[in-house]
Amino acid sequence: MARRGAAALALALALLAVTPAGVGAQGAAVEDPDDDVQETWSLEPSYARPESEPEPFSPPLPAGPGAGERGPRPPQPRPPKKATTKPKKAPKREKLAPPGKNINRKGVRTKSSEKAASDDHGIPLARDAVREGCPPLGLETLKITDFQLHASTSKRYGLGAHRGRLNIQAGINENDFYDGAWCAGRNDLHQWIEVDARRLTKFTGVITQGRNSLWLSDWVTSYKVMVSNDSHTWVTVKNGSGDMIFEGNSEKEIPVLNELPVPMVARYIRINPQSWFDNGSICMRMEILGCPLPDPNNYYHRRNEMTTTDDLDFKHHNYKEMRQLMKVVNEMCPNITRIYNIGKSHQGLKLYAVEISDHPGEHEVGEPEFHYIAGAHGNEVLGRELMLLLMQFLCQEYLAGNLRIVRLVEETRIHILPSLNPDGYEKAYEGGSELGGWSLGRWTHDGIDINNNFPDLNTLLWEAEDRQNIPRKVPNHYIAIPEWFLSENATVAVETRAVIAWMEKIPFVLGGNLQGGELVVAYPYDMVRSLWKTQEHTPTPDDHVFRWLAYSYASTHRLMTDARRRVCHTEDFQKEDGTVNGASWHTVAGSLNDFSYLHTNCFELSIYVGCDKYPHESELPEEWENNRESLIVFMEQVHRGIKGLVRDVHGKGIPNAVISVEGVNHDIRTASDGDYWRLLNPGEYVVTAKAEGFTSSTKNCMVGYDMGATQCDFTLSKTNLARIREIMEKFGKQPVSLPARRLKLRGRKRRQRG
Repeated sequence: MARRGAAALALALALLAVTPAGVGAQGAAVEDPDDDVQETWSLEPSYARPESEPEPFSPPLPAGPGAGERGPRPPQPRPPKKATTKPKKAPKREKLAPPGKNINRKGVRTKSSEKAASDDHGIPLARDAVREGCPPLGLETLKITDFQLHASTSKRYGLGAHRGRLNIQAGINENDFYDGAWCAGRNDLHQWIEVDARRLTKFTGVITQGRNSLWLSDWVTSYKVMVSNDSHTWVTVKNGSGDMIFEGNSEKEIPVLNELPVPMVARYIRINPQSWFDNGSICMRMEILGCPLPDPNNYYHRRNEMTTTDDLDFKHHNYKEMRQLMKVVNEMCPNITRIYNIGKSHQGLKLYAVEISDHPGEHEVGEPEFHYIAGAHGNEVLGRELMLLLMQFLCQEYLAGNLRIVRLVEETRIHILPSLNPDGYEKAYEGGSELGGWSLGRWTHDGIDINNNFPDLNTLLWEAEDRQNIPRKVPNHYIAIPEWFLSENATVAVETRAVIAWMEKIPFVLGGNLQGGELVVAYPYDMVRSLWKTQEHTPTPDDHVFRWLAYSYASTHRLMTDARRRVCHTEDFQKEDGTVNGASWHTVAGSLNDFSYLHTNCFELSIYVGCDKYPHESELPEEWENNRESLIVFMEQVHRGIKGLVRDVHGKGIPNAVISVEGVNHDIRTASDGDYWRLLNPGEYVVTAKAEGFTSSTKNCMVGYDMGATQCDFTLSKTNLARIREIMEKFGKQPVSLPARRLKLRGRKRRQRG
């Protein structure tokens, strides 16, 4: 999208005018005058800036057999204590600082690398002044392809080198195709796994994990690191008198970072396990840290480069930085933005949202309400940052006069809630983008998974439908929340209660909750209807609409529908073009999607925006490009279907009127002003509006292929009984109850006979 110079300049000036502040997780509210932006926005990653560090070592190209061993050596530290096959005590882990951080929060340095770095003959690096590290090469994000990973041996295909990626998850059956690590075919000191960077790269560190498995315990406790320029002659990282032994893992899930004492410039890097868990095998997952060196002649690299022209704040934001960024956007676009909160987290952090509309703060009759929610799982950070980027983008493009964005803002009331679980995010933020593992910060502070913490209304609906002796038809919408769920003793997160109150207050039409760890759009139902099944296609009455909504996002994403794309972990969603019915994937009771559909008018979908839950800062521009168009297109879908007003003969809107579509066993209701929106695919529909005390009205409504909902208004007249009641109440009388009147007359006759 073309850049607008005036908007970018205004944004830069607004940011530069703000005084930097310290870092904190529980600062003042957005409205506080001391809430200032901590850093000016910069597109230049810190690892590209000049830094003071040791001269990197590059292995020479071989001149003959053994040339690699005769090559020049960098100054080497003394050897650490040799590792044994007995599991080591887990080293103290710290956050791997992504580029752009002002604070000094480096990755973990295990005993071997710390000792080497502090040796008189080694690199003079203090523990609290570690050099800025390079970003990950991309094993976890799949930027490193399967063809770039090689191993000495493997137990079977499902445990091949292509499965040796940080945080990769095994399939339920841990079968031959999708297992949870690279595992060597033999347990000896000659096994290795290597990465071909396909260009000269300054390698600075290695992160390792054990095997992801429910049943087995496999991890490497120590290893060597070797580099090469041709994959034949290898130079081992030394510690002075011998090969350097790096401490590995002490269990299978917590990532462990080892920084190289001297950056090594080469094309290939190899990990050679030296010891492993006594009762296990040689199995590992890993990520390599490295800075690719400039190479204008490398066609492969240039062909795969991704850049963005959007002048946005591409960095990770902690809680206070997030609030400050919201404030900056609000100050830039005060006429179309409003900051508010929907409640507080368990730790007391406010759940802030930003409203973007031409009349912020009020519901306009006939204008649909849309929302994005991110961060229900605190460690799924990409969705949170995409939301912060989206609100910046909408503000900038609106100021620049982008007609598409102006129309969207003026015709839609947009709500963006970037962090539903800020307590969990703060835990993940402390761990860092590479060292948090798969689940650190996923749950709320009191250990609740918000994603499946909503009331299970599916069971209530399906059990009622299965009963044959019910006196009247079961409602197919607006199903009431059970009393037990509303009690104070129920295991319900305060964040969940806040979202429910928010959705009951605002008549949302469409919503998307952003998650991570996969690349797919999931639509309801999320819960299987058959008992004892974990996977079963369970469609809603609006299945065709949900399929379209999911496809609208997936098809405009840069990678979701790419048939050549490698699966993130175990599931291949290409057969449905990057979409999936939630229940056919894995059943979840009490999901936000199902609750939203059965308790409100809102059609909610789960959007999994990336294989890496917490990508490195350097990946954010590319992830933004991957999702930007999809985020906008999905918001535009709120204008598909029919909309209108349900009024009485005097022109007054009728709230809570029921809108039914023939052939679709799911109704919706009008808002407080009598306006409604009903998402439908193109076609002709028979629509009925009915309300208590009014006669129903039916008409045909045509939905076209062009963007924009079809106007379909209804005027209802009161029933005769309702008019009688109205007249009698006006004159202070109550309507006569005919059955009671008959009983009274019969009693009078009996008394007269007696």
